[in-house]
Amino acid sequence: QVQLVESGGGLVQTGGSLRLSCAGSGLTFSNYVVGWFRQAPGKEREYVGSIRWSVAYTNYADSVKGRITISRDNAKNTVYLQMNKLKFEDTAVYYCAARRTTTREYDYRDYDYWGQGTQVTVSS
Repeated sequence: QVQLVESGGGLVQTGGSLRLSCAGSGLTFSNYVVGWFRQAPGKEREYVGSIRWSVAYTNYADSVKGRITISRDNAKNTVYLQMNKLKFEDTAVYYCAARRTTTREYDYRDYDYWGQGTQVTVSS
């Protein structure tokens, strides 16, 4: 059974940092693209960034570029989302997801597996 589990969310002040984790079980991330998405109340799910595990290639949405870093830990089969200089508008539920194909990584509809999400709240 495939399972993705996010952790690391919480309440942080504007300008602060958080590191989210996405631990995978029942699948090997080396065969997948792992993406991060977020969804704020009343808004559509938004692409944050992704990593192509096998080549460690990362891609980031323009809205977060320069403030986030996605990395991986092979031994732990875990992906991390480091977020710095957080803004109020970063407040959302953050999800990790996995897919096999490498095209249109920003499209949440093509992801096969999803975690349950973790809440990030940035206070102003």
